[in-house]
Amino acid sequence: MTTIRVRGGARVNRRPDQGRPEQADGQPHRFVSPELVGRLLKDAGYLANERISSVVYLGDALGKPVLVEGPAGTGKTELAKSVARMSGMRLIRLQCYEGLDEAKALYEWNYKKQLLRIQAERTGSQGEMVEWNELEADIFSEEFLLARPLLSAIRAPEPVVLLIDEVDRLDVETEALLLEVLSDYQVSIPELGTVTSAQTPLVFLTSNNSRELSEALKRRCLYLYIDYPSVEREQEIVLSHVPGISGTLTSQIAGVVRSLRQLELKKKPSVSETIDWAQTLHLIGAEQVSNELVIDTLHVLLKHQSDIEKAAAEFTAAR
Repeated sequence: MTTIRVRGGARVNRRPDQGRPEQADGQPHRFVSPELVGRLLKDAGYLANERISSVVYLGDALGKPVLVEGPAGTGKTELAKSVARMSGMRLIRLQCYEGLDEAKALYEWNYKKQLLRIQAERTGSQGEMVEWNELEADIFSEEFLLARPLLSAIRAPEPVVLLIDEVDRLDVETEALLLEVLSDYQVSIPELGTVTSAQTPLVFLTSNNSRELSEALKRRCLYLYIDYPSVEREQEIVLSHVPGISGTLTSQIAGVVRSLRQLELKKKPSVSETIDWAQTLHLIGAEQVSNELVIDTLHVLLKHQSDIEKAAAEFTAAR
């Protein structure tokens, strides 16, 4: 019997011999169990805990987007990429930023190509135009439509992973554009009608908590919070990404990174920067981490000079 813990304390029990149940849209699940999700993610290079595996499984099983929040550099974006790798699905990414509008998120018309078609449709020696209704139907057709990430994910004939990265950077007005897509997996195009998805994309939205997201958006999503890993878990991550590194050196690396994250820094070291630092120390043949070595290689972990100076002062005082 597989027990799946759902947010709020509810539990769903499923016998292993029940086969592959269907999603809300009638399609079979891509993943049989949370345990399988965890194993597949590990094979794809992502060490997921039970909570992460369960939420990814439920996102597929319920056909609901997954909102992944947490500090920058904790592996939120990498989770979506790893799910795409482990499932063999195509990854479609919408990188959010302030000022992103419908034309860049959903679709826009190829105006230059439309203009060329209008000019080409001139007939007769006097350059008379063909009937406007006929021409309008021509230039507002699939041939002239430029699909952006959201529409591409909706129209994809095969299952895809849609990553809406750093959704908290969107303007509130632009955030509203996501609601129709995430509610019914459809997009309304006035000139063509409503485009409805033939499959349910596996959607991940990431947020660094730079602003509060709307309740309407949150209601449509499952919620997952990913914090910085524990020392023990970060050691596992380093060992899996840096072949040949010693356990002793890995333990010291994880301890130093944890101490740096406890400082008041502009940007705390991310997990990927921990891996970069571990690779650096392994390449130079370090057998253990000394304060002098930390000070000399802080630029690998920290990317603001003020942070480097603050950290260097801490390790200098600890000599």
